[in-house]
Formats: sequence, C-alpha cells, structure tokens
Amino acid sequence: MDNPVTSSHLLEAAAMIAADGSVRRVGVEVEFLGPSAAVAAAALARDLGGVVEPEDPHAIKVRGTRLGDLSVELDLRHIHPARHPDLDVGLGRRGAAFLGTLVSPFVPRELITAPIPAAQIGDVDKALASLRSVGARGRGVIFQNSLSLHFNIDPPSLDVRTLTAFLKAFLLVSDELRRQTSRGSMWLALALPPDYPENYKEHILAPDYWPSLPDLTADYLAANPTRQRALDLLPVLAYLNEAQVRQALPREKIGPRPVLHYRLPHAYLSDPNWSILPDWYGWLKVERIAAELVRGEVNPRELV
Repeated sequence: MDNPVTSSHLLEAAAMIAADGSVRRVGVEVEFLGPSAAVAAAALARDLGGVVEPEDPHAIKVRGTRLGDLSVELDLRHIHPARHPDLDVGLGRRGAAFLGTLVSPFVPRELITAPIPAAQIGDVDKALASLRSVGARGRGVIFQNSLSLHFNIDPPSLDVRTLTAFLKAFLLVSDELRRQTSRGSMWLALALPPDYPENYKEHILAPDYWPSLPDLTADYLAANPTRQRALDLLPVLAYLNEAQVRQALPREKIGPRPVLHYRLPHAYLSDPNWSILPDWYGWLKVERIAAELVRGEVNPRELV
C-alpha cells in the first residue's frame, strides 16, 4: 500500500481505546524463511533484550524484550509434540525435531508478538530488522503458498453490534484492500484469501442487518466455513460460542480468541524497506467506518 506515515495515523492508533477504557492491543504474526528459530530468537534477544527460553528445538520464546514477549517457531504443528499431543504420529521428540530440521528449508518460520498497544505497532519493524540481520527472507509468495502477515486486533467491545459493524466496515473496503495488497500483480492476487460470496456481502451490508450473536454466527458459518477469509471471524465467534462453531466445523484449526483476525498473505522480509505499517494503516480505514456504524452515524449503503 502506498500510505505515507502521517501524524493522523499515529493519533488514530493512540485513540484505540476499548469500551471499558483500556488500551486496545494488537498481536502481530510475520512469516519468513532463512534462519532457524534458535538463530532468529538469539538475534531478537541481542537487539531487543529479553531471555531466550526454548520450548522445543523449533519453537523458541524470547521473554521480556522491549516489545514484550516474542516467539519464533516453525509453522508446522506436527513438530511441536508437547504443544499438540493430539497430532502425535509416533515420531517422539527426537523424531519431531529431526522432521523439523528436514522441512525447514521449505516451511516458514513465524514471528509472533504478544499483544502490544496499538500505538506501538510500528516497533515491530525493529524486530523484523533483527531477523533480517541474520538472513530472514521472504518475497510474499513461495510456490503456491504465501508468506503471511497477520494482525490479531482487540475489538473495542465484544458485543454483537460492534462485531457486526466491523464486518460491515471491512466488506465495504475489502475490494480496495485486496487491490492494494496484490500491488497490481495477478500472481500476488492468486495468494489472497478467497473473497466472501457476493450474496453474503449483500446480506451483511443491508441497512437493517443487525443480528443476534447466534444469527451472526450462523450466517457467517454458512457462507464462510473456512479460516481462509481476509477478516477471519472464526476465532472470536468460537471464543463467544465455541459449541456453535465446532458443531459446524469440527475439524477446522480454530484457536478461540477475543480478537479480529486480519490475514494478509504477503510478507516481504527480503525487502529492507518493507514495513508492516502501510498494511496497518489500511486496517485503520476499517476502524473509522466501524466506529461510525456502531454509533449509527451512517448507513452502510451511503459508504459504497
């Protein structure tokens, strides 16, 4: 996205306050290739402070950095048997560690931040610079898959009107965000999460669509029985009513969390000038519209 850093962006982020008066936070996930989890974690501790604590050979925590707690891990659940015993295929710890080493040239590593105040999100770029210094790389798409950037955003409230307003707001600007994310490239566009069905978007954007939580959840699950949406509401819907979500999607990998999960499929660690901020500024457009919708200041159709 060609969004310059402006004081208005910084003020908007600083103004992200929850309904209870607390500062809203954002967790960030960035995928990359190159250094092992151990090497990447050591670089983060060197540059940002903190203590390295291995969980297993391919999942390392760095506690107490200037960005809070960080994790670096190989993004493959089967090689973390202590964390995912239900996925044990008989490899054992040594076998899982060996498998992780074997697939590490092809399977991304993932930097995961603990939730940080929205106004400090630009500091994540400092962690990316540390990773780049030890050879972290990425050019958005590998083979048929992408190296992803994800934001996990605390909503200002978990009431159904707020969640519906954010969904409406996102749908109103999703075409613009998709164009910006793909940078005019058909190849990059192919890695975008599938768009929401057109009839679903029409249904959600109806001015009188302000459902109950069970109805919002049922409508979302019927049209989007997948995590592969740019704004993935499954984590927050599962957090609020896991039984309803699991009944529809018993095998889907869903971590119930009280966050808005915004999936961007392109991370560019190989570019020394790449920053997460332009993509974050794109999200701030959603914040502005959602706030107006929550307050009833605008009809969604007036914004199309």
